[in-house]
Amino acid sequence: MFRTIREQIETVFREDPAARSVWEVLLCYPGVHAILMHRVAHWLWVRKVPLLPRLISHISRFLTGIEIHPGAKIGRRFFIDHGMGVVIGETAEIGDDVLIYQGVTLGGTGKEKGKRHPTIGNNVVIGAGAKVLGNIRIGNHVKIGAGSVVIKSVPDHSTVVGVPGRVVRQHGLPVLETEDEKLEHGKLPDPEWQEIEELKQRVERLEAQLQALLEAQTAQQRAREA
Repeated sequence: MFRTIREQIETVFREDPAARSVWEVLLCYPGVHAILMHRVAHWLWVRKVPLLPRLISHISRFLTGIEIHPGAKIGRRFFIDHGMGVVIGETAEIGDDVLIYQGVTLGGTGKEKGKRHPTIGNNVVIGAGAKVLGNIRIGNHVKIGAGSVVIKSVPDHSTVVGVPGRVVRQHGLPVLETEDEKLEHGKLPDPEWQEIEELKQRVERLEAQLQALLEAQTAQQRAREA
């Protein structure tokens, strides 16, 4: 447990430039509190202890605003930045070195039994307010933009944005400016805007062609009249 706490504190200092001291992290970071309480709840859950794991999860949600089902499997060095409104479902699986922001949902779809929540790979970043839904796999080194809704599996080394989420970057086309930056929310491409811009340019070209045709017809009519 002490090794887990130390590793969690080191993760915060690595991911959050606002962290100033160990005591600040231990006392003022709800994401850390939620993760540590989940570790205890999950340990009890896999040993089939009745009621207590869910009670710990409920208390954690009350204290932190973060709801993690005790059945969720979470890897090492997981960090929830800010965290308010985060929901992680029962059959969700999260790899190592994953960073998520406030308002993220790793949820299920429908009422089917069994695996119904997403599996998140290693070194994944999920932006604020993103929703990842259903029994899908998010590959390693994937970045999901703020506000995206992801309902299909995503391959490794991809960047996803939009509603529904679409892959807009893959190998060789990084969104990031430097390797040290995790996710520049303000610099993500907007596929809807790009489509609207393409349609606008197409309309302008058609209007220009139509204008040229009208001018040619007018010139021909005048020539005949002369």
